[in-house]
Amino acid sequence: MSKASILYPLFSRFTQMHWILVLFVTLLACIGFAMMISAAGGNFSPWASRQVMRFMFAFFLMLIIALMPATLLLRYAYVFYVLCLLLLIGVEMAGFIGMGAKRWVDVGGVNIQPSELMKIAIIIALARYFHSTNLQDVNRFIVLVPPLLLVLVPAAFILRQPNLGTAAVLVFVGATLFFMSGVRARYFLVIIVLGLAAAPVGWHFLHDYQKQRVQTFLHPEEDPLGAGYNIMQSMIAIGSGGFFGKGFMHGSQGQLDFLPEKHTDFIFTMLAEEFGFVGCFIIIALYTTLIAYGVAIGLRCRHMFGSLLSMGVSAMLFVHIVINMAMVMGLIPVVGVPLPLLSYGGSIMISMLIGFGLMQNAYVHRDVHLSRAMGVL
Repeated sequence: MSKASILYPLFSRFTQMHWILVLFVTLLACIGFAMMISAAGGNFSPWASRQVMRFMFAFFLMLIIALMPATLLLRYAYVFYVLCLLLLIGVEMAGFIGMGAKRWVDVGGVNIQPSELMKIAIIIALARYFHSTNLQDVNRFIVLVPPLLLVLVPAAFILRQPNLGTAAVLVFVGATLFFMSGVRARYFLVIIVLGLAAAPVGWHFLHDYQKQRVQTFLHPEEDPLGAGYNIMQSMIAIGSGGFFGKGFMHGSQGQLDFLPEKHTDFIFTMLAEEFGFVGCFIIIALYTTLIAYGVAIGLRCRHMFGSLLSMGVSAMLFVHIVINMAMVMGLIPVVGVPLPLLSYGGSIMISMLIGFGLMQNAYVHRDVHLSRAMGVL
């Protein structure tokens, strides 16, 4: 096989990529770098320098995934899922504790948070399953059992870490793909009713700190210097930003270190204080555009696999944004869900850019025929 016959398909796919989508992803990441510099008092290290390196590595992964044949993703979907599940089991057996929870595992000297990769694995595995399932059979209960297990088994492991926020994201993404695959609404209604009925029982299985977070959410003012400190400082910072904000590196709560976790979970709070309502509106507009592009790609794709890949990544992005922003504004309890592309963290950056790579792959292969029986393109 000549080099030309190998390179031409790659070049063709490269030119077909959605470059506006790449631009928006890069723009949001750069805003995140700027906020990390502000959080470090104007220094590029320690956070921004590390995050830039992670972004460059993840960007390269995004390009690889975007350019690979869709059949390759389809063929190895379950293999990737099993590998991620084994990593989750590895956390249970040999993981180490960080920030009060056992969520990380050492793989070749690199600390990995498998729960982040599992979000991607769920999207690929469910897209593979429903792509190969006839639309007429999708509402048969026996057909829905395997994909339910694909979601619930890793969710159970993640809850044990404990990591309620990521488990909630996983379930939401799974539910979105079920809905987009044509599962009838009555199944969701039954699950919601059962979930509400089981809520009082589930309360007793929560850890003490999780119960405290719920109680703090309901009455943060009762302990403003203790359990309610984080959310009280966050709301003060957001409110003090006003319409235009206090200016880059001029936020009092952030620069004077009153704001906790300002480079990770509460980075949106810092942005709101420094750039105000206008800055928040721009960030939300950028995120909304990314989600809209993802949904449009999903609707445009001619095969179920690519459609569900794009829809799944859009759902993952959406639920991260909603939970994080609601959390820092005191609308829901603090659950430790980072803001995609903005928050500091290697696992979330890599998982999100892999997700955008899947979205790009669906866009590049949107008009091809992808056989349900694992045929070739």
